[in-house]
Amino acid sequence: KERGLETYAPSQFESEIYQWWENAGCFKPDAKQKPAEDGTQKKPYVLPMPPPNVTGRLHMGHAIFVALQDVLARFHRMRGRPVLWLPGTDHAGIATQLQVEKLLISEGTTREEVGRETFLERVWEYKAEQGGHITRQLRSLGASADWSRERFTMDADLSEAVSEAFVRLHEKGLVYRGEYMVNWAPLLK
Repeated sequence: KERGLETYAPSQFESEIYQWWENAGCFKPDAKQKPAEDGTQKKPYVLPMPPPNVTGRLHMGHAIFVALQDVLARFHRMRGRPVLWLPGTDHAGIATQLQVEKLLISEGTTREEVGRETFLERVWEYKAEQGGHITRQLRSLGASADWSRERFTMDADLSEAVSEAFVRLHEKGLVYRGEYMVNWAPLLK
């Protein structure tokens, strides 16, 4: 008997099919785009993915946004538009710092003892481990994002853009530095 004809077992097929789609470039904005007969191009459709935090696992809220954005991306692709669904993960700065500090404490050390450079290396290691899990989960949901353009909020060019934006906002008086109580992670000082 052929595989899957007796009972449908998605795990036997879905990862192979998804990998084939990704390798074939089916999720890229220019995939199979043809100019109209008059030579004009259809207007691109762009969806930036709300980046899930690198520290966690996906939950029902993520499943909902993936389903909705995937429907929109596929709908516009079927209409012949070039679609860019831009994926990424967020660094979740405070949450990531807390998790890495817990790891260091379990090893009998602290961030102050290891120093800034070593601590940042550990943060990047943690991101590589945790972020990969999250993007695998998104793929297993069938997200048709262009993974060749995946971004992380701490990528150098994105960090530079954020710094530039804050400087401009500060110069306009729209953001300021002040003293106030923050209770997000009381263990972090």
